[in-house]
Amino acid sequence: MTVSDEEDIIIDVKGLHTAFGDHVIHDKLDLQVKRGEVLGIVGGSGTGKSVLLRTILGLKKPEAGQIKVFGIDFETLSADERRHQEQRWGVLFQEGALFSALTVAENVQVPYREHLQMNDMLMGELAGVKIAMVGLRAEAAKLYPSELSGGMKKRAGLARALAQDPEILFLDEPTAGLDPIGAAAFDELINDLTKTLGLTVFMVTHDLDTLYATCDRIAVLAEQRVMLIGTMKDMLASNHPWIRSYFHGPRARAAVPTV
Repeated sequence: MTVSDEEDIIIDVKGLHTAFGDHVIHDKLDLQVKRGEVLGIVGGSGTGKSVLLRTILGLKKPEAGQIKVFGIDFETLSADERRHQEQRWGVLFQEGALFSALTVAENVQVPYREHLQMNDMLMGELAGVKIAMVGLRAEAAKLYPSELSGGMKKRAGLARALAQDPEILFLDEPTAGLDPIGAAAFDELINDLTKTLGLTVFMVTHDLDTLYATCDRIAVLAEQRVMLIGTMKDMLASNHPWIRSYFHGPRARAAVPTV
């Protein structure tokens, strides 16, 4: 691998081993994410898609292996150094993970209050920019999560994830629970934000339409590791039983483009 190739890798996972007690989730898993790409993570139930995301984020400690983000092994950092580096990414968990007692604007302001010294007026203005960026009306800023539709919660959570202008955006099942129209609109939003902001996106999803609409590459988790990583064309050409069933099965027909 050349120096330029190494610089192009923004997330580098090598020999990852994760487990819950005696139950092994990942064994010798390797994965590299390129700067500026949208990478979709797919796999059957129990293959550890969300566990992989949480392990990269440092929310679960692996039993073995090395994870580098921005070329840095976070295990070597002090707590303060780690918090500083973590400001370089944003995370949208399932259902948005909004604080129910805070308005949308106050939710978006949480990272500012936690990491930055900023007056209320400036925080309000920045929150308004992020709220508009994800396609919510200005009036949504004053609403509480209980007053939002499912799609609005996703967008509000995305606004908070983008609060500090991250380089990497982690998405965990971003279109889950949305109707087809809402899911398509969210896919379009991710595409627009990726191009406009130059984001790298690490996305766990089961949504075939989202994979087609947004992803540059796809990584398939199976048999405790990354079984295949490549483009949609590579997925469709694979003879692996699960991969073929997933991408050519009955629910895939609507997504497969006609020739």
